[in-house]
Formats: sequence, structure tokens, C-alpha cells
Amino acid sequence: MKREDDVKFMRLALREAAKGIGRTSPNPAVGAVIVKGGRVIAKGWHRCAGGAHAEVEALRSLKVPRRARGATIYVTLEPCCTHGRTPPCTDAIAVAGIRRVVVGATDPNPRHAGRAFSILKKAGIAVTTGILAEECAALNAGFNKWITTGMPLVIAKAGLSLDGRLTRPRGEGPWLTGEKSRADVTRLRAQVDAILVGAGTVRADNPRLTVRGLRDASARQPWRVVLTRSGRLAKTAHLFSDEHRARTLVFRGKSLRAVLRDLGARGCTSVMIEGGGALLGSAFDAGLVDRVQFYLAPLLCGGPDVIGGRGAGSTVAAVKLRNVAFRKIGLDIRMTAEVCLAE
Repeated sequence: MKREDDVKFMRLALREAAKGIGRTSPNPAVGAVIVKGGRVIAKGWHRCAGGAHAEVEALRSLKVPRRARGATIYVTLEPCCTHGRTPPCTDAIAVAGIRRVVVGATDPNPRHAGRAFSILKKAGIAVTTGILAEECAALNAGFNKWITTGMPLVIAKAGLSLDGRLTRPRGEGPWLTGEKSRADVTRLRAQVDAILVGAGTVRADNPRLTVRGLRDASARQPWRVVLTRSGRLAKTAHLFSDEHRARTLVFRGKSLRAVLRDLGARGCTSVMIEGGGALLGSAFDAGLVDRVQFYLAPLLCGGPDVIGGRGAGSTVAAVKLRNVAFRKIGLDIRMTAEVCLAE
């Protein structure tokens, strides 16, 4: 098989994997495609933690199982080789008679990385690795961080005016950005495991932090997490009284780092901080932010900056961003970027 063919079929596997984003935590999202004679004969994706893995989903979708014999399977992540909630995928691949396995990303877990390749080769199965490796790894950035550090990936999200105003004056409503941007935020919520806000945001805006309005009615509601010093929070707030109140956690008097570690222990691999400015500032001050997702409204308001905290003492010490991307959403501009790690 030519490399360009491997790339083509791995892209199809990536499309399958993307279906699982926001559904599989604490497992990674994985996709698989089975190819024989240059044609796709089966596809599969991991649907939820505890459920069949992508490779098994693809194999089960074959109406005639023996068609897998001599075929090639493309998998976005190294197949599992240990018995967890489900049996090892390496066993299923070997029993099915797959001739060749093409893998995108290597398992980031140091205890497992590369083991599947050795097992498959010993079983007489050809293995090709590193096909679209960066794209396959990027799909599970949260899992990759969590499995190696125990901490979730942290996304700082904010909607702001061009001059850094975070909120409207009292009585005008909570939003600076438009409806399309807010819908985009809802889609992001459905992809993370938890949403963090400070007590001040709960008091001022009474947010819902739900995934309401999505076309996909099966989208999972993430944890809604409130950080508070005093513990004084209205029991009638939406977070404590709506149908998702069981998905709300309150942490009193704990540092943000301690809260993130607690969420990691609960299996949260990704967390979005939605505000307010003080919480965002403390997250940047502590070096806990991995990504930013800011929505810039075409407004000049003056007033409080979006990010509080101590701030950088100099431009040299400022937070540096990479892989910056801009996209127009309605009248707003969405900026996404990764935070550069300290050298």
C-alpha cells in the first residue's frame, strides 16, 4: 500500500474518531477503518468508556466476519494490549485474521507505549506507525495530558470587547458577543468534561452552563464547577436547582490547582474556565492554562480587563501563544491558540 493511500484511509479513521469527542472520557476518542483490496469494508468508533473500542466496533460491523482475513485496519491510536473494562484489541485483531495494522498516534501512557506493536509483530501482523501522527495525537490532547500527569487540559474561554471588556453594565444582560458565538461555545461545552466559574459569576449572571440547543440530543452534560471562598451561594441559582443540579460541584476555599487535581481524579480530562476575570487571572498566574478560546465582539467599551490576577511584569514575561487561529463567527472573531510551555 502506498503512503498516500495510508494517509487517505487514516483521514477516514480520524473522521470516525471525531464522532467520539466529548463522549468517551476518561478514554480517548478513537476511530478505525478496515480496508481490503483498496476498498473500505468496515468502520467503527469508540462510543463511550466501558464500551467496545473502535477496532472491535469495526470488526463487529462486518456482516461476514471472515472478510477481515488478510485485510488492513487503520486505527488513530495504538490498540490496547491489556485487559481493562474490555479485552485487549490486539487479541481481537489477531483472531480476526487482520494482515496489517496502520496506526496514527502511539499510546501516550508510558506503561503501554509501543507494547501493542511488539505483540502484533510477534503474531505475524505487519505494523506501520506514525501516519498522520500529529493530527491523531491532537484529537486527544486532553487525554494525553491527563494520562501522563493526572491533570486535565485547561481551556480559558472568554467573550470580550476589542478593548478587553468582559461584561456589560448591570441591567444590560451578560453577553457582549452574538448568538452564533454563544452557539459555538455550547458546542465546545459538549466536548469538555467540566466547566469552571467563580462564585462572582454565579451571583452576577446566574449561568446555566448547559449544552442546551444542540442538534445532538445525546450530547453529555459536563460537570459544572463553582469555586468560592465564602460558600455564600443562592440555592435558587440555576446550577443548584435545574435538571442538571446533580452535575454541579462546589469547592470552597481550595486553590485552583487543587480543584483541577480533584477533577482529574474524577476522570475529567478537559476543563473549560468560563469566568470571571479573577478566576481567569489566577489560572494564568499559576501557569495552569493550556489553551485559549476568546470571542472578540466588534465593540469598544472601556472598563475592566478580561484577565485579572497579578499579570506579567514585563512583555518578556507575558504568556506566549502558538498555533493561533482566527475564524469569523457572525459579527465576532474567534481566536484559538495553545499556550507555550515555560522553557
